[in-house]
Amino acid sequence: MKASIILALTTLLPFFTTMTQANPLQSIQSDLAPAGKIRASINIGNPILAKRDSENTQPYGVSIDLAKNLAKELGVELELVVFDAAGKSVDAVANKKADFGFFAIDPVRGKEISFTHAYVVIEGAYVVPSNSPIKANEEVDQAKHRIVVGKGSAYDLYLTREIKHAQIVHAPTSPKVVEFFVSGGYEVGAGVKQQLEMDLNTYPNLRLLPGRFMQINQSMGVHKDVSDATKAYLKDYVERMKATGFVQDALKRHGIQGAAVAPAQSN
Repeated sequence: MKASIILALTTLLPFFTTMTQANPLQSIQSDLAPAGKIRASINIGNPILAKRDSENTQPYGVSIDLAKNLAKELGVELELVVFDAAGKSVDAVANKKADFGFFAIDPVRGKEISFTHAYVVIEGAYVVPSNSPIKANEEVDQAKHRIVVGKGSAYDLYLTREIKHAQIVHAPTSPKVVEFFVSGGYEVGAGVKQQLEMDLNTYPNLRLLPGRFMQINQSMGVHKDVSDATKAYLKDYVERMKATGFVQDALKRHGIQGAAVAPAQSN
C-alpha cells in the first residue's frame, strides 16, 4: 500500500510543479487578494500622487496608474479606497481595511507598514506671508513661530521629530494647510511644494521660502504581516515600473512637475 501511495505521489509531482510554474503569482494573489479583489488605499490629499476633480468623479494620478497596472499583472479586480489625508490612508492598511497603499517612507509608519523603495521623490516646502521677516528655511524653527501642517502627513511626522523650538499646529488635511494657515494668522505653513505653489494662485499675498525643508520618498506599502514573498514581489514591481519608464510616463501624462522618478535600487 505504501509503495502504491509513493508511486502515485511521484507520478503527480510533475503536474503540481507545472501548475506552480504556470501561475507563479498565485501565492501573491492569495496573500494580497484572497477574494479575487485587491484594495488600494488612495490619498487624494497629495496631488502629485492622486487627485479628484469632484466628489462625484473618479480619482486619477500616478499612484492609481500603478495600482491599476498591479491589479492587471496579478489578474485580480481593483477596488480604490479613497481618503483625503495621508494619515487616514496609512491607517487603512495598518488596520487591514486596504491591502496596499502609496505612502511617504517614515519610521513611525514603519511600525505597521512594510515599504518598497521609493518610486517618486518630491519636496516639502514652507509658505509664509509676503511681508514675513522669514527669508530662509533655517529661520523657521524659533519659539515665536507656529508651523501649520496637515495632521498625520509625512511633513507632520518629520517636523514633529526635527523642530525643537517652533510650535506645530495641525490643519485637518494637507490640502487645507494654506486655508487654515491664512484664516488663523499663523507664521508658517508646511506641505507639498506643488500644492503650495497652486495655493498661491488663490492667496497671492503669500510666498514660498527658497529650496526645501525635506525630501519625501514616496513608496508602495503593505501591512507587515504579509509574506516575505509578497514584500519582495512589490519591491521588484516598483523597480520594474521605474526601469521601464512607466512611472516617468505617468508623471508626464498627468502633468506633474517638480517631482522626479526615484533612483533605481537593488532589492
